[in-house]
Amino acid sequence: MSKTINIRFYEELNDFLPKAKRKTSFSHTFSGNMSVKDVIESLGVPHTEIDLILVNGESVDFNAKPVNGDFVSVYPVFESLDISNITKLRPEPLRHPTCILDVHLGKLAKSHRMLGFDSRYQNKFEEDEII
Repeated sequence: MSKTINIRFYEELNDFLPKAKRKTSFSHTFSGNMSVKDVIESLGVPHTEIDLILVNGESVDFNAKPVNGDFVSVYPVFESLDISNITKLRPEPLRHPTCILDVHLGKLAKSHRMLGFDSRYQNKFEEDEII
């Protein structure tokens, strides 16, 4: 028996989708008793890029089984939003953002460092060093 759900991917997860399905919710029909992880991967989005899945507004893990009519929201890693009280899909963030700041951004570099951002500042970076 087939099931139809509405699904939406957010931010950089859209890079894995065809243009018509990016940044919008769309219907997806599948058959069998697939987990939400299997459904997501069948659409071409690797589960390793995902930090949060909501089914009808409730946080779920990869083993959740969507049913006909569910609305599934799929989010990448959160870097500045605390989602600690919901079901986390990975023990640590995928990324550790860093900044490279050159000659005219010294004041910003100081502020970044005070706020705990990994920031590298130098007056004379060469282009290949930045790359």
